Amino acid sequence: MARVFTINGSPSPTSRTAALLRDVVGHLRAQGHQVESLNVRDLPASDLVNARADAPEVAAAIASIASADGLVVATPIYKAAYSGLLKIFLDLLPQYAFEQKTVLPLATGGSFAHLLALDYGLRPVLSSLGARHIVGSYFVLDKTIRLLPDGTVELDGEIEPKYRAAIEAFTDSLRRHAPTH
Repeated sequence: MARVFTINGSPSPTSRTAALLRDVVGHLRAQGHQVESLNVRDLPASDLVNARADAPEVAAAIASIASADGLVVATPIYKAAYSGLLKIFLDLLPQYAFEQKTVLPLATGGSFAHLLALDYGLRPVLSSLGARHIVGSYFVLDKTIRLLPDGTVELDGEIEPKYRAAIEAFTDSLRRHAPTH
């Protein structure tokens, strides 16, 4: 199966973005994929702000991206843009860090007014990093995500099938493009 690296660009440890990404990870692992995850907020702030791509923790994240077949890039949308935390991390990556990778952009936000931030803000950056295939972006309204006491998420009934379809499109692309390890 494929190796997948997830990148959580939320600055909050209790965010709906993080919970949704944990759900995606569970689905990927259930399908037999190897998954490694990064919460960008856990990287040393001084390394991010000072663009130290060679700092040990940042370099390890970059190496994990290099060895992955697919990436899930998750972010909250603030003021019609993906998070600054995610942007600062993406800016540290080598020019073609996503080359030969399948990417699933995933975002959460408070209003559908933020929906276009994925396609007009994040997608061009992912493309410029050389992604082979960027599957359809998926945006989830915060109010449609319920955080359950056990840490899992429950989505409103209308959202659930479309969300699962986005994950399936990503895994289908992984199957078509990922090498056998």
